[in-house]
Amino acid sequence: MKFQDLLAYQKSFSLAMKIFEITKSFPKEEMYSLTDQIRRSSKSVPANIAEAYRKRVYPKHFHSKSTDSDAENSETQVWLEFALKCNYINENTHNELLNESNEVGKLINYMILNPQKFGVSV
Repeated sequence: MKFQDLLAYQKSFSLAMKIFEITKSFPKEEMYSLTDQIRRSSKSVPANIAEAYRKRVYPKHFHSKSTDSDAENSETQVWLEFALKCNYINENTHNELLNESNEVGKLINYMILNPQKFGVSV
């Protein structure tokens, strides 16, 4: 299996792409702050999942990268809240993205709590 086959990777990548598209409509003055921050944190989620999976032969590295992915997912949720409060996204969009992010978080936590199911020797 390759990391692209992981459900957590697929869903987090999809979410990052949705966020990328939505942030195209953010004000230009946000380009180097909120837009950049939310794009970077959302893209870090699947990137860290990929790294965790590729380092699964090293249990501590798998755990570290998986928890990094979870932290980046949480950071993305903070930026989504800012985007809502700044009226860059509406409540429906916010809720949709937040629900997807919560689902990704559950998948990441499943990986963290069940490393052996991902080829990690425990």
